[in-house]
Amino acid sequence: MSIAVAGHICLDIIPNLGKVPDLGNLLVPGTLTEIGGAVLATGGAVSNTGIALHRLGLPVSLMAKVGDDDFGRTVLDILRRQAPSLADGMIIAPGEATSYSIVINPPGIDRTFLHCPGSNHTFRASDIADEKLKGIELFHFGYPTLMRTMYQDNGAEMKALFERVHRAGAATSLDMTCVDPASEAGQVDWFQWLENVLPSVNLFLPSIDEILFMANRPKYDELAERFPGDMMQGIDAELVEQTAQTLIDLGVSVVVIKLGKEGLYLRTGNSVPGKGDDWNNASLFMPCLAANTVGTTGAGDCTIAGFLAGFVKGGTPAQVAEGACAVGGLSTEAADATSAVAHWDTVQRKISKGWKRLGSKFI
Repeated sequence: MSIAVAGHICLDIIPNLGKVPDLGNLLVPGTLTEIGGAVLATGGAVSNTGIALHRLGLPVSLMAKVGDDDFGRTVLDILRRQAPSLADGMIIAPGEATSYSIVINPPGIDRTFLHCPGSNHTFRASDIADEKLKGIELFHFGYPTLMRTMYQDNGAEMKALFERVHRAGAATSLDMTCVDPASEAGQVDWFQWLENVLPSVNLFLPSIDEILFMANRPKYDELAERFPGDMMQGIDAELVEQTAQTLIDLGVSVVVIKLGKEGLYLRTGNSVPGKGDDWNNASLFMPCLAANTVGTTGAGDCTIAGFLAGFVKGGTPAQVAEGACAVGGLSTEAADATSAVAHWDTVQRKISKGWKRLGSKFI
C-alpha cells in the first residue's frame, strides 16, 4: 500500500544542551553559555512521519514546500540521503524562505521550539497535482495549525484537498500540533474548523493538549492555569474518552489521542472502512513501551507512523496501537526524530519477545 505524507516540513537545528549546568540561566541577556555540537535534521510532520514510514519499510511519497534557499537545499539533501526518491514529490518555491526550528531539548525535560513557518504558510491544495495522488491509498496531512493558508477560512483549503484525495480513491489521515494562543493561528475558531474539515477525515491523530485547545478551550484554559507546564496532571480517562467521542460525532472513523508519557487512546466509530468488526466501536488505552530515551523530538509523529503502518498492514486495534507506541518509543533513542526507527519486522519481533510496557495512570 502506498502512503503519501503531506503538509509541514522544516529544518531542525538541535543543539546539544547536555553540558549546560543551569538551564534556568540559559537565555540570560549578555551571557555566553558553552553548549555541545548541533544536529541538523529535517523536522515537521512530513519529514518525521514520512521518513519513519520509510524506515519501517513502507512505500511513501513526501509532499511539502521549501524555498530555493540554503535551508531548502539542506532539507532536500537530508531527504535524499534517506532515499533519493523521497525528494521527488517536494515543491520548491522560488524566492520563499524555508521553514526552520531551533529545538531546545535538554535531557529529561520536554522540548521547546523556536519556529519560523516560512514557505509552509503559502502551501495550498493546488500545490499537489492530481497525478501525484494516483496510486495513493492513504494520504496523511500534518500540522495545518502551522500553515496559514490551511487554517484560514475555517479550513476551506484543507477540506478541498481532502475531498480531492477521496475522489482519487484514497483514505485521509490528519495530525495537528500545538497552537500558540498569541499567534494568528491562536485566533482561529478551531472548533468550527474541525466541524468543517473532520467530515472529510478518516483517521485523526491529535495529542490531548492540542485537541483540548481546539475542541474544549474552557477546559484547556482551566488545566493550563491549574497545572502550568504539566497539564496531564489534571486529565483523567473520562475527559479523554469524552473528547474522542466528540471527534467521532464530528464524522471521523478512527481517533487516536496521543497522551505523551501515558501512551495513547484509540476510539473508533460504528464502521471503519476496510476493517473487520473488531474495529467497530473499539475503545482502549495503550501505554508507552520502555526505551532508552535520548530526546523526544518527533516522538508523536513517529507514533503516528507506527499507527499508520499497522493500520495498513492489518491487525487488531490493540496490536496496531501497541505497534504505534513501539515506534514512538524507538524514536526517542536518538537526538533526532527518526534515525532510531527500525524496520517494521524488527519492531514486531521485539514486541513478540515481550517488550516491556510502562505504567500509565489510565490503565
